[in-house]
Amino acid sequence: MIRVQEITKKYARNLAVDHISFEVQKGEIVGFLGPNGAGKTTTMRMLTCFLPPTSGTATVAGFDVLEQPLEVKKRIGYLPEMPPLYPEMGTAEYLSFVGKLKGLSGAELSKRIDYVCERCAIADVKKKLLGRLSKGYRQRVGLAQAIIHNPDVLILDEPTAGLDPKQINETRDLIRGLAGDHTIILSTHILPEVEQTCQQVIIINKGKLVATDTVQNLQSRARGAESVLVEVAGRNGNLNSASVQHRLEQIAGVSRVSLKESRDSRNIFEIESQKNFVRGDLARAVVESGWDLNELRSAAMSLEQIFLQLTREEAASEPEKLAAKGAIAYLLLTMFAVIFGFFFWNSLGYFVIRTMEAQMSGQTFPVNLNEYIIRPLLSNVSVIGLFFIPMITMRLFAEEKRTGKFRVPL
Repeated sequence: MIRVQEITKKYARNLAVDHISFEVQKGEIVGFLGPNGAGKTTTMRMLTCFLPPTSGTATVAGFDVLEQPLEVKKRIGYLPEMPPLYPEMGTAEYLSFVGKLKGLSGAELSKRIDYVCERCAIADVKKKLLGRLSKGYRQRVGLAQAIIHNPDVLILDEPTAGLDPKQINETRDLIRGLAGDHTIILSTHILPEVEQTCQQVIIINKGKLVATDTVQNLQSRARGAESVLVEVAGRNGNLNSASVQHRLEQIAGVSRVSLKESRDSRNIFEIESQKNFVRGDLARAVVESGWDLNELRSAAMSLEQIFLQLTREEAASEPEKLAAKGAIAYLLLTMFAVIFGFFFWNSLGYFVIRTMEAQMSGQTFPVNLNEYIIRPLLSNVSVIGLFFIPMITMRLFAEEKRTGKFRVPL
């Protein structure tokens, strides 16, 4: 339903979106995540034909966003971060206005207005001015205008911003109810909302795609090793947590044991292992040691932990890239300095030799400094510049094209 290939957006020298690619299948709900300034809103605006991409291609429902923008807009419902409302219009009047822009009319328009008012729980404010509505109601009206024409694709930027907990749950149920018939891209900073609502997650950072997969697969990839939580209790009411930890650490395949929680005569341990069949050994060790095994379950990473881990890894790799660029720059400048120094000392040595020869031969006229040093040195520098200045300049422009930033190579 949505296919993005190497899409890029550049504002002057700022690279907002850097060659990202992903696909969204029909009927899926996809969470679009990233820190502030990562490029989420810019990507959404390109998919909705609000902004043209600098390079790359994107298709929505089979239509290209650059070549067929009107066809794309007919099939998209878009809720931006700030709902596009006119405060002087009434709710029903506004929805009627948007419906007509989307090509609805007559009985069909009235039917869709009633439907979206019911689904978005705004029927009680149909006759009120939008400027007098609370932020939560305005957000729901914005969602209503996005679905009024029953689009194939919904792109929602922070759809639950400003809603109370009850309204958030209702909006989540609405979004889940729209899945199947609609393809939905959901951008939000509320990560538990993505875990509960989305089948797939796309994470971008600094304009680059960091990960795209299901929440379950991301948890498996981020965790790496098998990680389980074990709750152990003492049968006589007494439990020595150090003894339990020591016994668990002796099991073959266990790489780390940490005490997560201790209360009354129960302890909860998190255990990491490099093999997936350690659970039976854990259960056997606890029971044979005379303790009660109350619980044994997977210790899945939360989406928040995965998000922080992936974005930190991307940020940590940035200094290494800059260091590599600096090393190449220093190498070029060192080469330039060595060759320039060679010509300088060669010219200086030639000048000294000529001076000594003049003194030994008894010449009384002074050696011409301009002829023997300055002119040869400048001519050699010009030759050096023909090679090194274009090399450094080409590298600078190559870095600017790749990163969107102009850096002195130091």
